Amino acid sequence: MRKLFTQLKLVKWPAALLLAIFVITGCQQSREEIRAVQGLTMGTSYSVKWVSKDADTQKVHAAIEAVLKDINQSMSTYIDTSELSRLNQSSSTDWQPLSSALYDVLRLSTDLSEQTEGAFDVTVGPLVNLWGFGPEGRVVTAPSGDKIEAERIRVGFEKIALNATDQQIKKSVAELYIDLSAVAKGYAVDRVASLLEEHGHVRYLVEVGGELRAKGLKPGGKHWRIAIETPDAATRSVQKIINVKDVAIATSGDYRNYFEENGVRFSHTIDPSSGKPINHRLASVTVLASSCAEADALATAFMVMGTERGYKYAMQHRINALFINKGDTGFEEIMTPGFKKYLAN
Repeated sequence: MRKLFTQLKLVKWPAALLLAIFVITGCQQSREEIRAVQGLTMGTSYSVKWVSKDADTQKVHAAIEAVLKDINQSMSTYIDTSELSRLNQSSSTDWQPLSSALYDVLRLSTDLSEQTEGAFDVTVGPLVNLWGFGPEGRVVTAPSGDKIEAERIRVGFEKIALNATDQQIKKSVAELYIDLSAVAKGYAVDRVASLLEEHGHVRYLVEVGGELRAKGLKPGGKHWRIAIETPDAATRSVQKIINVKDVAIATSGDYRNYFEENGVRFSHTIDPSSGKPINHRLASVTVLASSCAEADALATAFMVMGTERGYKYAMQHRINALFINKGDTGFEEIMTPGFKKYLAN
């Protein structure tokens, strides 16, 4: 046996055979890596990362683009021919058919509107437009009280009726206007996440316009790390970093999108109950949930509620959230106990 071993060890393999062995072995041992694609959608950007041994990302990227295009064509208020725009333009108060996607988003939205007692309301669009934060363009002067009251007649989630059997909607007010900007990006994240799983990818990080959903771990067993921005319009800095997996993340704030008049700042977040921009010390809120659509909507609802009411709701419904308030000397953080376990060391 010793002689045979010596003879085998001294054999000189042909160069071509060695090359073939190297190629085959290399293919078998291809490593898992993070694949990434990005692009533009819904008036913002998106980024998708997933863990895979397959370096060919074109097929997945094309599928992602198709899904996002369909959602935008269904739910955008900036596209005159979108399904939602045509619904808003319609003066009918009869039952009207909806696509499955639009019905699902409206069903979630009206459910959350009831649960949050109207803090989240997709019919607030007329007021959003009146204050210059919608597709009709910016304003530099706050609207009068009369104009606000005139638009409030059109607002109220209870003016929407949905038929689950036939996936239909009925508007009790012909002029009802629906704006899904506070939930559509989260829904798009969820749809892209489902698409990745259909392609066999179960470790990923999907982001659309700052709303995210993470599943599984990165190569090496590491969590996805998410930076939460300090709610300061004058700077770009990180307030907190969280380690996540198997959760969706959404942040809402009043520090980027606003206008000022005579030293008064008017936020883009409109309180449906008053018809006016929010006016409290809550600067931003980050919500963790099982779906990004829900996290997206809840983040908006909490911004409307304010810290005290929002925190109480989060605790009652076991929602993990971080509230960042404007303090006298800086920003103050209030987080639910469950949120703390996500903090990076």
